Order: sequence, then structure tokens, then C-alpha cells
Amino acid sequence: MKSFDAIVIGGGQAGPFLAARMVEKGMKVALIERKFLGGTCVNAGCMPTKTLVASARAAYVARNSAVYGVNIPGEIAIDMKVVRARAETVTMNARNGLIGWFAGMDGMTVIYGHARFEDPKTVSVNGETLTAPRIFLNVGARPVIPDLPGINDIDYLTSTSIIHLDTLPRHLAVIGGSYIGLEFAQMYRRFGAEVSVIEHGPKLASREDEDISDAIADVLRSEGIDIHTGVSDIAFARSSDGITVATDSARIDASHVLIATGRKPNTDDLGLDAAGVISDKHGYITVDDTLATNVDGIWALGDCNGHGAFTHTSYNDFEIAAANLLDGADRKLSSRILAYALYIDPPLGRVGMTEKQARASGRKIMISTRPMSRVGRANERGETKGFMKVIADAETKKILGAAILGIEGDEVIHGIIDVMNAGTTYPALQWSVPIHPTVSELIPTVLGDLKPV
Repeated sequence: MKSFDAIVIGGGQAGPFLAARMVEKGMKVALIERKFLGGTCVNAGCMPTKTLVASARAAYVARNSAVYGVNIPGEIAIDMKVVRARAETVTMNARNGLIGWFAGMDGMTVIYGHARFEDPKTVSVNGETLTAPRIFLNVGARPVIPDLPGINDIDYLTSTSIIHLDTLPRHLAVIGGSYIGLEFAQMYRRFGAEVSVIEHGPKLASREDEDISDAIADVLRSEGIDIHTGVSDIAFARSSDGITVATDSARIDASHVLIATGRKPNTDDLGLDAAGVISDKHGYITVDDTLATNVDGIWALGDCNGHGAFTHTSYNDFEIAAANLLDGADRKLSSRILAYALYIDPPLGRVGMTEKQARASGRKIMISTRPMSRVGRANERGETKGFMKVIADAETKKILGAAILGIEGDEVIHGIIDVMNAGTTYPALQWSVPIHPTVSELIPTVLGDLKPV
């Protein structure tokens, strides 16, 4: 049996950085990764997909260049092999960077293999047994494949496999109208494929307010994406030239099908029962406000604990654990204000409560909206789709939440994120003097228009 000061299972966006911090403190650490260092973000998520989004936007801008007085003769052609290779290069650079970083770190042992608990202090991997007083789980999540009629008879894609396509689909059917599905839908439409989005719920991006959801649908429809919501029945069958997707309201002749119906944690084969670690009915590991499980000496970080399926929330889990365990701090998971983005174009930046959540909280609230067509930068760039929305508490004057669907919305939202984390009131931001011409300069104007509802 090999002994360590700590064992980290999973090489995503929390575990490796925590392992590195512990090594800096003189600890002996084993980092066990089943497949690739970097987790979903590096290998099948943020980095490759946003690289693909950038290629798709380049195609979109080129096709619409005449609006800006730039004439490109001939048809805009897409070389999907180059598109794929570019995304793969970004992934490999990041992955190899991690490999090189850990290789030069005394006290770090990287092991590739499938780890399972033998007891609360012991795991087995590749036929070896390892023990440590502290074990950290950062095992991530994977796509959910729903049990739909005919799904096992077709060759479907997931968010993991679609990034390796080096040919352009004739017609991509996206099953699921949430964040992952919508990003791929717009991306492949801009590459030149016909695209249909099929969503079981009544609206796209169901987490958002109805006005945001409707605006997202308008953006996608304006680019020729076929959207079906409220679909109760879906079935698949092979056809002579692809896949037939039959719903209760439509029949789609697709060449490719992307299943984007959610993700589930990679916790079902860790041997959690042997360690006594509790998880919920969906497989998410139950943690307290410090990310500790019910078993002393075991923590769960990142997607597998169900408190945020984002790279930045996973990294923040690392920050919380490291601060508390290594720096004597008292940071809490409950202090985190959730923010995220939807990377369609224009992007959606989101933080805090939706209007629906704010109303349900019983607070007296104020709301303000402003169309992006009123933003100078948006008009100058010819990108006026979307709008800004801010919700505030009428009594405390603190911002409860915001949504910015529009040009640079994923960046502009950070001004509001900062104010909310600082705990200050919205007038402090309202009377700032932003730079002109920017998208952010409209934030004080939006705040000045807050009205009780």
C-alpha cells in the first residue's frame, strides 16, 4: 500500500490546482485521472467549443461583410478539417501544459486509471492500493442519453463526440434546447448546415425568464434555425440517407443527431458505498458549506457535487477548499453568487436571480430593461439584437440579478457581478462615469430607469 498526504481523484478544474497548492505546502499528493488532465473544460467543453464558436463567427462575419462595405467575391467555404484541427490544437496546448507543469513538481504523483474506494481512507487504481487521510473527488460529469424510441438504432453525437467532426452535416437535429445544444445549433448553422432544435419544454433555455428565452429564440430563428418546443414524443429511425427524427408535430430528415439533454455526475463507479459517502438520487455527492462530504476526510469539488456545472464554479470550489484547509480561512459555498454565460452570438451574461425568482422571494423589487438598439457600440458594430435587464431590491437598493443578452454581454455582466459581490447598492454603480463608446456605459442608464413592480 502506498501512502500519501492527500489523494485527488479527477483532473478537472478544481483537483489539480488544489493538488499543486498542497504540494507547495510540502505534502505528498497522488492525482488520479481516468483519461485526460484538464477535465471537461480543456478536453470537451469550454476550450474546444469556444474555439469552434470563434470559427463559426468568422464565417458569419465573412458572409455578412458586404453590410460593412467589405465585398468578398465568391462563396464563403468552410474547411471543417481545419476547423477541427484548430480546436484540437487549443485543447492539446492546454492539456500538455498541465502535463508539463505536474511533471516538474516534486511531491506530485500523477496516475492514469480508474480509482475506486476500498474504504474511507483507501482507493485502488490499476491493481495498486493507495491511502491518505484526505481524499478529494473532482470527477466531473458526462452527457445524459435519454431512453427514447430508436435511439440505440442510430449513430448519435454528444457534446463530447461532435467536436471531433471534420465534415459538415447536411442537417443537424439537436435534441435539447438548453445551453449546450443552442451553442452547437448556431455554430453549425453558421458553418452551413441546416439545423433543427427539438425541446421537450415550452421554451428554450428553461432556466431563464420568458422574455430572455423568447429573445434567444428570435436570434436563432433569424439565422434560419428551425425550433420546435413543447415536443412530447421523439423517435428515431435510420433512413436511406441519414436519420428520421419523428415528433408529435414534425418529421425531420436529418443527417446527424446531437443529444444535448443534460449531464450526470461520474460518481456511479467510484465505490462510494464502500466509503460511506452519501449522494442524492441523481448521483450528485452531498456536501456541506465547506465542500466536505458526510465522511470525515473526504471532499467533493466541481460538477460532481451539483453546486454548479461550470469551469468557474469548479475553480471556485478549489479556492474555497484551499483557503479553508491551507490558509486558515472560513470561506463558504453559500457565499457564492452564481454567474454564467450562454455563448451564442450575441452572448447572454447572467448573474443572480431571474425576475421569476425575485418575485417568488416575496421581496419588493424594481426592474429595468434597455434594448441593445439603444447602445451606441451595438449600433456602430451593427449588432443590435437583445436587451439588458436588471432586477433590484426596492428596500435595500441592492442588485438581485441581471441578464445581458447582446454584444459583449458576457463581459459587460462582470460590472454587475463585482457590485453584487462587493455588497454595495446600485446607486454606487449608477453614478459611475463609464467610458464612451462601450456597451458598459449603458449600465448606469439602465440602473437609473429601475422602477417598482
